[in-house]
Amino acid sequence: MVAVEQVKPTRMELLNIKEKIKLSEKGHKLLKQKRDVLILEFFAIFEKARDIRSELNAQMAKAFTSLAIAQAYHGIFEIESASLAVKKAPGVRVTVRNVMGVKIPKVESSYVKKGLMDRGYGLLGSSAKIDEAAESFEGALDTIIKLSETETALKRLIEETEKTKRRVNALEYVILPRFKEQAKYINMRLDEMERETFSTLKHIKKKFQRG
Repeated sequence: MVAVEQVKPTRMELLNIKEKIKLSEKGHKLLKQKRDVLILEFFAIFEKARDIRSELNAQMAKAFTSLAIAQAYHGIFEIESASLAVKKAPGVRVTVRNVMGVKIPKVESSYVKKGLMDRGYGLLGSSAKIDEAAESFEGALDTIIKLSETETALKRLIEETEKTKRRVNALEYVILPRFKEQAKYINMRLDEMERETFSTLKHIKKKFQRG
């Protein structure tokens, strides 16, 4: 921090500092607006993430129950054989949207939920119990992908909100007070110098009048 005593008490310096105050106040206002928008976006996504997580918990419970029933009926080796028969793995496509400089991901899945003929295992020798387990886990995986989108967005929003809050606080409590103190000091010194100049001129005038 620059001490006020180190600031040059000139009108040019005063104009410079007033311009810095103006720019800092503008930046402070914009950063507060950005912070508020990020907070609103965070809570909007947070509600969505909470609903998705509740949905996932229910789906995972259902999926493991279906798997346990299928294993009890077919045996673990037959279930493993059916799972290894899957030929085409699910895919994801990630795009982004910009919210006040924060890149929010949008994740789109493909080939997660499959039809009976697309799962790879033969229909002969399998049963509806295997189909139900496969369908349950496909649904859970689809929800996991959605949850990854929202939780990544939340993490990025939290990080950027914290950065923005620190900048707002630095401007509000450090930078602006410092500039204003410097401007106050220069005004005070200019007033003092003006009074000193006036007193000196008055003294010189009196000397000339006596002479």
